[in-house]
Amino acid sequence: MNFFPYTYNNKRYHTLDHFYKNKFHTKVCKISLNAGFTCPNIDGTLSKNGCIYCSKTGSGEYAGDKKDDLITQFNKGKKLMNKKWPNAKYIGYFQARSNTYAPINILKEKYETILKQKDVIGLSIATRPDCITDECLNYLEKLNKKTFLTVELGLQTIHEKTSKIINRCHDLNCFETTLKKLKQKNIFTVIHIINGLPGETKEMMIETVKYLNNLNIDGIKIHMLYILKNTPLEKYYQIKPFHVLTKDEYIDIVISQLEYLNPQIVIQRLTGDPMKEDLIAPLWTTKKIDVLNSIDKEMVKRNTYQGIKTSLYK
Repeated sequence: MNFFPYTYNNKRYHTLDHFYKNKFHTKVCKISLNAGFTCPNIDGTLSKNGCIYCSKTGSGEYAGDKKDDLITQFNKGKKLMNKKWPNAKYIGYFQARSNTYAPINILKEKYETILKQKDVIGLSIATRPDCITDECLNYLEKLNKKTFLTVELGLQTIHEKTSKIINRCHDLNCFETTLKKLKQKNIFTVIHIINGLPGETKEMMIETVKYLNNLNIDGIKIHMLYILKNTPLEKYYQIKPFHVLTKDEYIDIVISQLEYLNPQIVIQRLTGDPMKEDLIAPLWTTKKIDVLNSIDKEMVKRNTYQGIKTSLYK
């Protein structure tokens, strides 16, 4: 019998479904949106190339079609979710590119358009650590008092050498400063990291998680690096081929990372799901459910679970 307390389905890590049901006492679905934001790393403010792995959609492959207005995008997503969960509540997920990178009046218009929709109980806003001004932060604080707000910060790695390779264009100090400000405002904060970045070892990836575990983060999304067509990473891979993690290597690393994470940290993602037609490597990432099931099976085999290596269990 699984004794891990933060799951309803025998997983050995703190599932997002458990977190939502425990907080809202109902099924909660996130609806991905493309609000047409850009990013300082592609508009020339910092660079024009963007992070080397970033696709043309700005990590919004499954967000709505920006040709549609936000309400249309939301309603299309809600219709799909409603078929399976007719009584669900919804969180509007501003996913594509940097979703705080605009004047406050534009942010208010876009965010509050979604908050007005029926059965919406919160917002999740994905952005960069260098895209939250003090004015924006003050607005997010107000927003946080009237709805359930999540801010998702892309970190990817704590290693500065890697950060330069992937052209993040911000340093670790910037991340730390922004995270501290968000937590001072009591804003629920989720951090994105990527496994398999060029030149990184298993030990380096675990170091990133150990570092985050010592900060006051609320959730984490763990992605696998995949190489997509028509990205700077494709060109980099052609010129400087690097080892791409196998499925077994990735599973081993993810489980090791989970072992170092406080069990109260919500695991919002354990792998990515690239568009098949854009994917160059690794091809195993297209089988998301298989990867997740393999992680579950291996954790049972090892008799391990999230947080086993933290002081809470020693």
